[in-house]
Parts: sequence; C-alpha cells; structure tokens
Amino acid sequence: MSRSRRSARETAHEAGHVDATPGSSLLDRVEAGMDSLRPSEQAVARYILRHPNQVIDLTFPEIARRAGVSQPTVARFCLAFGFAGYRDFKLRLAQSLAGSVPFVHRDVGLKDSAAEIGAKVFDRSIAAMVHTRNHLDPANIREAAMLLARAKRIEFYGSGNSGIVAQDAQHKFMRLGPPTAAYSDPHLQLVAAALLGPDAVVVAISGSGSTMDLLASVGVAREAGAKIVAITASGSLLTELADVLLRADVPEDLDVYAPMSSRLVHLALIDVLAVAVAVQRGPALSQKLKRAKQVLSERRIDESRKQRA
Repeated sequence: MSRSRRSARETAHEAGHVDATPGSSLLDRVEAGMDSLRPSEQAVARYILRHPNQVIDLTFPEIARRAGVSQPTVARFCLAFGFAGYRDFKLRLAQSLAGSVPFVHRDVGLKDSAAEIGAKVFDRSIAAMVHTRNHLDPANIREAAMLLARAKRIEFYGSGNSGIVAQDAQHKFMRLGPPTAAYSDPHLQLVAAALLGPDAVVVAISGSGSTMDLLASVGVAREAGAKIVAITASGSLLTELADVLLRADVPEDLDVYAPMSSRLVHLALIDVLAVAVAVQRGPALSQKLKRAKQVLSERRIDESRKQRA
C-alpha cells in the first residue's frame, strides 16, 4: 500500500467515517455510509448513486459543479471512504461497475428523462434477478420440486399482481401432469383450500407475505392437509405457514409505483420450479411436452408457404 493511500485511510478512520472494505459493491457502501457524512458530502453521494456510470467520465471540477458542492467537499467525500483522492475513487467505481450489476439506489423520479427511466427500470430489474439468483437455496428448490412432482393436485394462490403470477404458473404447470388451478379471488381461494387434501400442494405467491386474505387461505389449506410452498419475502408472516420457502427479497418503492421487479423475480422462480419438476418427472414427461409442442406448431402459419402463395 502506498504512503498516500495509507494516510488517506488513517485520516478517514480518525474522522469516524466509513472505510472502503472489499467484497461488496462500492455503491452499496456509499449508500450504507450516507448517515456518517456531512450534508455537503451527502450531496456528492446522492449524485453518485443517481448517476454512477456518468461519474467515471467526469473530471474533478465537473462532479463538484454537478453535485452543487466545492471541490474540497468532493475530496473529503473520497477520503471518508478510504480513497487517496477522486481519481482513486473513480478507478474503484469503474471496477465495481464492471464486476457486478449495480443496484439502482433511487427509483424513477418525476423529472427523469425517457432514457433515465428506461435505464433505471432495466437496471433495477436486472439487479433484483441477480440478487435472487445469488441467494437461491438449492435444497429448498429440490424439496419444493419433489413436493410438486408427487402432488396429485397443485393450486396457485396470489392477490393483485401476485394473482397474475399465479395464473402464469398455472399455465406452465398444467403441462406437467397433475390437475392445476390458480385463484386470486379471496373467497374462491378459501373454498378451494377447504377442499384440498394431503396429496395437494399450494404455491402461495406474495411480495409482502402479509396479505390477510392470502394468509387465511393458506391457513385453511394447511388445516386440510395440503403442503405449502411460499414464494415471498423472508421473515414475512407467510413464511411461518410454509413447508418450503423460496426467498424473494426485492425492495421496491410501493408508495409511488406498482411493483415491477418483484413480479419478474416471482415469474423467474416459477420457471425454476417448473423446470425442476420437469426434470423430476423424467423422459415420459418430455414425450408429452413434445406432443403438446407439435400440436401448437400445427396451428401456426407457415411463413414460407404464405410467401410462395
């Protein structure tokens, strides 16, 4: 370590600021250290969190101007996170952006341009998918797939946006063998749950895991003897009713915009389960799926034949 780098980190430590530790996203560390910064330094942090890809191309005076602070403030911000200076910080930021998918630290704002909206929505969705993939529990995937592969009946419960995911899940699993159904109406969920038995599995889907109607339906299904696979946030009330949990921890600003990333994560987890169940069922199912695909292909217009006509 160079003398200047060591001096900078010692200075930051003595000032009580956040040191830059390896092994996590630099943007995550900036956001986590916001409260320990001076108000003027927080302005620098907010600009970096909003425009990380732009920052790596900005000069020292340019970022100070755009953040609305002085150049010494930018320098203090860099020291607070243990960097020798702004150039050192930009280098580490570029490496962090290149090595991982940055989490979007701010939701879409009313003044954002179309380009900013597109980038933020896609970046948040990609980051949510990568985060969920990195925290998948293989044992839980395997256990859920075994329950579903052995089930005599599978039902999917969800409310609101999750009800749409439940319908998509039913469309996928109807090809895999046992009878399936999807319910988003709370009264139909309760009636259907009461009619289940020990040979049934309910897949309950919820972003918050705290919807009262869904919790009631899942509780009735458990009392009827059905097994419960929950796709929801860890630590939620729904997890307490689940036999198997597939974690979907996706932070979203629910006060402003409808959930987007959580829906994509839930759909992806349903796809994971469907593929895992198909693998469990083996070659016999593959032949059935092949026949189903052939039937569908016969209903499509042959483009080459249409052009010749």
